[in-house]
Amino acid sequence: NEELRVLILYNDEVNTFDHVISSLIQICQHESAQAEQCAFITHYKGKCNVKSGSYNELAPMKSALLDRGLQVTID
Repeated sequence: NEELRVLILYNDEVNTFDHVISSLIQICQHESAQAEQCAFITHYKGKCNVKSGSYNELAPMKSALLDRGLQVTID
């Protein structure tokens, strides 16, 4: 079975909270409260695990978030 991976969002000085939140809702299927919490954690701690799953599940989300100018990695 495929190893569980984590999609990590990193803080930047470019994107607004609203952009990050709407991106997480649309791409990662977050509830709005969850997306807001992730945005604040990312802002204050520098990064946040926003989604876990297999690499194949996370890779399209990573690409879509990168296309929106967000900084994300899969670990």
